[in-house]
Amino acid sequence: MTDVPSVSTGDRLFAALQYVLPKHLMSRVIYAIARSESRFVKNTFLRIFLNLFDINMAEAAQPDPFAYRTFNDFFTRALQPGARPIAIESEWVVSPVDGTVSQVGELLNESMLQAKGQHYTLQELLAGDEESIAAYRNGSFACIYLAPYNYHRIHMPYAGKALKNIYVPGDLFSVNASTARAVPRVFARNERLICEFDTAIGRVAVILVGALHVGSIETVHCGEVNPPPRRNKRPEIIAKGVGRELDKGEELGRFNMGSTVVLLFERNRVHWDASMRANATVQLGRPIARVVQ
Repeated sequence: MTDVPSVSTGDRLFAALQYVLPKHLMSRVIYAIARSESRFVKNTFLRIFLNLFDINMAEAAQPDPFAYRTFNDFFTRALQPGARPIAIESEWVVSPVDGTVSQVGELLNESMLQAKGQHYTLQELLAGDEESIAAYRNGSFACIYLAPYNYHRIHMPYAGKALKNIYVPGDLFSVNASTARAVPRVFARNERLICEFDTAIGRVAVILVGALHVGSIETVHCGEVNPPPRRNKRPEIIAKGVGRELDKGEELGRFNMGSTVVLLFERNRVHWDASMRANATVQLGRPIARVVQ
């Protein structure tokens, strides 16, 4: 596993601010604004966003950002066919997203690295689901962060059949590198949707982690599983979509305002590609691991 730089004063100040912010309230407000069909609201939000971030609209199915009905439609925009070729060979696991690798490696029993000096466990991440914890113990993991400028749909890293879906309520801290360095167990304390699949290489978990301003996670097989406000404070098993088969590279879901994906594989099922290291950029469809034969 690869460490990242030490926690800075700026990291600590940003984390301290998030502890006191009304994060769920902020996410509900952003949820409403992002879905507003008012041209003034949508276009104002779009202009601010486009000034802040360098967005490659040439690869989008609709290249005109102002043609989208809402800001959220723009944010979760589809790509042109063929914009992300999928490595279809069975020996490859592919990246499910465009993003940046936060951490990658092998679990030490149930422990995985979040950042230098920061670890979290399968027990925490999987909300105490003993069956799943046993499946991934000493397995492999990768954590990929989606920045605001990234494509925000999530696709299948390997073909599989939906086995289990669990929504876990929690906090809504930012999941950027600064917060990951400063907030303990951030991926295990934030809201998340755990999607597990039965595949030819064993069980695979694709965990969609919510974050600041991410008040909604949507999947093709479960629908929108967390539109705010969410009153239930306990993990919730979602039966909808279980048994559905999804091909490698097929769309699995989308982040409405961006976040992080955590991948889990059983022990000795994959070897990470040499390009997979902390802070590396990955792109949907490209190989990230080779299947152990």
